Amino acid sequence: MSSSTPVGRSFPDLAHVWRAGELGSASLQTVDTGYAALNHVLPGGGWPQGALVEVLQPQAGLHEWGLVVPALACVQAAAPDLLTVLVGAPWLPFGPALGARQLNMQRLLSIHGKPGDAPSLLWATREALQCADVHSVLAWLPDARSAHVRRLQIAAHAHNKLLFVFRPLRAQQESSPAPLRLHVESVAGEAGQLRVGVFKRRGPPLAAPVLLDTRPARLAALLAASRERARRQREEAGVPAPMLQPSPVSPPVTSPQGPIHALLDRIAHLDHH
Repeated sequence: MSSSTPVGRSFPDLAHVWRAGELGSASLQTVDTGYAALNHVLPGGGWPQGALVEVLQPQAGLHEWGLVVPALACVQAAAPDLLTVLVGAPWLPFGPALGARQLNMQRLLSIHGKPGDAPSLLWATREALQCADVHSVLAWLPDARSAHVRRLQIAAHAHNKLLFVFRPLRAQQESSPAPLRLHVESVAGEAGQLRVGVFKRRGPPLAAPVLLDTRPARLAALLAASRERARRQREEAGVPAPMLQPSPVSPPVTSPQGPIHALLDRIAHLDHH
């Protein structure tokens, strides 16, 4: 039996009904990402609470904190007695840099396992999700499989935790129960700039990646002032500007120590005065 009534009009507008062509948001508890452009493309306008966020990147340890630290600081401020748990982090977090972003390092707990011991890391992640004293979990699980991720998604939902799982790019070819999957990479020649692609969300595909400036406002201002000072000095000396200007700060790749940490340490010092 045919009908001339459009499909979209044949169902009432119900809060709990989601149409696949729309960005899902009904009855979804979220946490502000700290980036308006990213909030705009995520269902509910932020990181989903009680769900797994899967972040794929070329190399572990480079972009995670710039992406998630604003939300963690927000959640921590709302629940200062609870913990953020790190499982299998490739590097120990650098305190002054994160402190400059308003993150309380005394409420971070880092759990390390033996290299390649995926079962132990998965077990520690599930235990952290079940702990009442924990509000968020960050887990680096390069060897996790779809079945493992599914168990973590179930645990995050059951205990209403904020959960980020970081995996290599090859995982994009695998199925995943994560309701939100991102691809993150740096912008060439632009320190602190991230390109975030959303290739799975509750809504239509995202046409283009989102560009984020993850540098703290004070650091960005300091770098801008440094560039302006260098420009004026060149003008006064009559030296033409170079065709290509190298980035003033490059994030460390193989070591948790480097120039960016010394500069952020100065920023943290300024924030306390």
